Amino acid sequence: MQENIIIAGQHTSGQPTASWQQQLSRAIRDPAVLCQRLGLSDQWLAGADAGHQLFEICVPEAYLARIPPNAPDDPLLRQVLPLGDETLTQPGYVTDPLEEADHQPVKGLIHKYANRVLLIASPACAINCRYCFRRHFPYSESSPSRSQWHAALDYLQADNTIQEAILSGGDPLAASDRQLAWLVEQLDTIVHLKRLRIHTRLPVVIPDRVDNALLDWLSNTRLQKVVVLHINHPNEIDQAVVDACARLKQVGVTLLNQSVLLRGINDNVSTLAALSERLFDAGVLPYYLHVVDPVQGAAHFDVPDSEAKTLVSQLLEHLPGFLMPRLVREVPGRASKTPL
Repeated sequence: MQENIIIAGQHTSGQPTASWQQQLSRAIRDPAVLCQRLGLSDQWLAGADAGHQLFEICVPEAYLARIPPNAPDDPLLRQVLPLGDETLTQPGYVTDPLEEADHQPVKGLIHKYANRVLLIASPACAINCRYCFRRHFPYSESSPSRSQWHAALDYLQADNTIQEAILSGGDPLAASDRQLAWLVEQLDTIVHLKRLRIHTRLPVVIPDRVDNALLDWLSNTRLQKVVVLHINHPNEIDQAVVDACARLKQVGVTLLNQSVLLRGINDNVSTLAALSERLFDAGVLPYYLHVVDPVQGAAHFDVPDSEAKTLVSQLLEHLPGFLMPRLVREVPGRASKTPL
């Protein structure tokens, strides 16, 4: 191994860090503690507690460290701090905006698009984003145990048109490496599968998740490996995230990013341009820019389609084509994402 290879589980000082599991277990899960740690006044607590009752908060320390104190409008804080707006009922905002319940032929598997399926590899997340389209998802009914995975694997084996398996959740990397290694080993045996795609936020919110155990099973699969990160703002990319991306690239992973266009967080040209540039500096290509899915509790994040299209048109004046994310909406029943 070359001397310049970045070693997982160490800071640049060489000092060992807490494991990702320990960091996840210590994540802030109390809105009062979150407000206190960030020096927010009591005026924010009532809304934070009300939103928390509907969808619990979860904020790891590694992510919290990127949020300045006494800054309630900080774009990273806005993604994780519940607001009273989440309790408002808005027409058209529902608990299953993508109608995923209609596309689960077996437990743990969602099959909406041709040639690829999505596997719910973990019900857990390392951070609870307030706009999450699966904030109401019935994970207890849709997350298989190891013994129950065989039905999903049999489904994959029987359909030779499926070329890609997508690990999702929750966050698939919240599962143990032992479980993930076993699952990927099973996928390796399905000869018509070509690609393994992993949609995850964990390398962003707890960069130490990209440890040697993860890299080992990623290195061992025959499948082409794509990791799609979820980063909405350039301030989310610190040096630890850059190092995590470098470790993934060292084992042959293609890195993409998808963002959500969010009111008050990244709904301006300068932020979106800076995000694309910062992503590319970290070895990540912009992929999708999603408009907000109409999930109940997230209406205050919505940016109208007309405004979104104007932003992307203006963004073209600031970025080369390969750094332009594709503006899309996911419409239930359609055969693919819908470009806007």
